[in-house]
Amino acid sequence: MKLKIVLKRGLAGKDKAKKEAIRSLGLKKVGESVILEKNPMVCGNLEKVKHLVCVEEIE
Repeated sequence: MKLKIVLKRGLAGKDKAKKEAIRSLGLKKVGESVILEKNPMVCGNLEKVKHLVCVEEIE
C-alpha cells in the first residue's frame, strides 16, 4: 500500500526532531507532496508530524 503525504504547515519554530522527520519523508516546502510505500519508518515519522501533514492511502 502507498501513502500520499502533503506538507500542510511550515516548519518555522519547530524543533529539530520534527524538521528531520519531515526531511526524511522527502518534503521541503508547504504544499509539496510525495508518494511513499507504507513501512514502519514512514509510519513512525508520520506519527511525529501528523499535525503538519495530510495523509491519504492510495493503491
